Amino acid sequence: MVLLFQLLITDFEWALSVNRFILRIAGLWPPDNYDTREALKSKIWLLYNFLTILFILTIPMLISLIRVWGDMILMIENMQYSLPCIGTIFKICIIWYKQADLLPLINMIERDWMKPKMKEERDVMLNRARIVRVIAICGISGALCGIIITFSFPYLGLRLRQVTNLTDSGKPLPVPSYFLHDVSKSPQYELTLLMQSITAVACGCSYTAVDHFLGLLILHICGQLENLHLRLSRMKKYPNFNAALEYNVQDHIRIIRSVDIIDRTFNSMLLVLVLYFGVLFCFQAFLIVEVVNRKGQLSLTQMIWFVADTVYILMHMCLYCVVGEILIMQSEKIYQVAYEYPWYNKEPKVAKSLMLIMLRASKPLYITAGRTFPMTMTTFCNLLKTSAGYVSVLLANHG
Repeated sequence: MVLLFQLLITDFEWALSVNRFILRIAGLWPPDNYDTREALKSKIWLLYNFLTILFILTIPMLISLIRVWGDMILMIENMQYSLPCIGTIFKICIIWYKQADLLPLINMIERDWMKPKMKEERDVMLNRARIVRVIAICGISGALCGIIITFSFPYLGLRLRQVTNLTDSGKPLPVPSYFLHDVSKSPQYELTLLMQSITAVACGCSYTAVDHFLGLLILHICGQLENLHLRLSRMKKYPNFNAALEYNVQDHIRIIRSVDIIDRTFNSMLLVLVLYFGVLFCFQAFLIVEVVNRKGQLSLTQMIWFVADTVYILMHMCLYCVVGEILIMQSEKIYQVAYEYPWYNKEPKVAKSLMLIMLRASKPLYITAGRTFPMTMTTFCNLLKTSAGYVSVLLANHG
């Protein structure tokens, strides 16, 4: 029994370790309410993270955006940096405001890992956790690589953005920003550069951590739905059919409520991110096409950087839609297995319980953007088509 308990603890720690580490770097991991000291430390770190991203990166970038207003290339170049920072601030605010709702979800994940389960159920949860870990590691690695490239390439003589008198005076910073103090002199320049680089790491961790935390929650729910499907398909083999059915009905209701909490927590964030993705993708695609048509406006290094950034935001938006699609598919399987069960051969009380599962599973589970439309691959494709349409309109008007 002790060995089994240790194995369950090991599985749980392995499943959450990467996401928890990244979220704690950003100060976004929901603290345990029973540990007052840890909760206070988490809030202070989160406040520090929020203020540095706001005053060291976001506001100077927005001031720089106002200064270059009217120059299409410089505006798009600025939005490549400023919009992700604005999105990060919004994500931090959402997680900060919704921490009380997220803590029960984390406790639910812990209970799911700690309760006894069949080998097949454990394998399903481990497979889902492995996918989450790979996504989190790839995501944070991509963000950190982007930050390293942004702050190191200028010193190798490779410019990733346009430098003009409107945006820079004296020594240019790696990201387009305008400060009230003179950053062209030492040591102001070096200190500003150091603070921006440290803040950029925190911003990158915060940006990716929230996305991967949402992926963790949804894929865990998908694993629980898959285990529920497995148990329902084996209902005939259970010696105590009524007890097994009651457990599965309660588990299905628990999963439905968990998805509702996730949707209420993240739907406004997803709506803002959909708008942010549409705007940024539209402008970046316009810039790439415009530069290819006219040639010579940007260097090859800058073009590669724009393309890489466009692909990165595409992958993040695709992540939301893929996990949403998997959630719908798994919830539909519950309806299918309940429908295919020979409930008509059972006594009325049992048939009624099975029909309860069918009725609840007839409406697929999904996460939404602003309670408006579900996050699915169909939504992702429609968003791409709409953005491509706006790119053609911009090209026609600009030409």
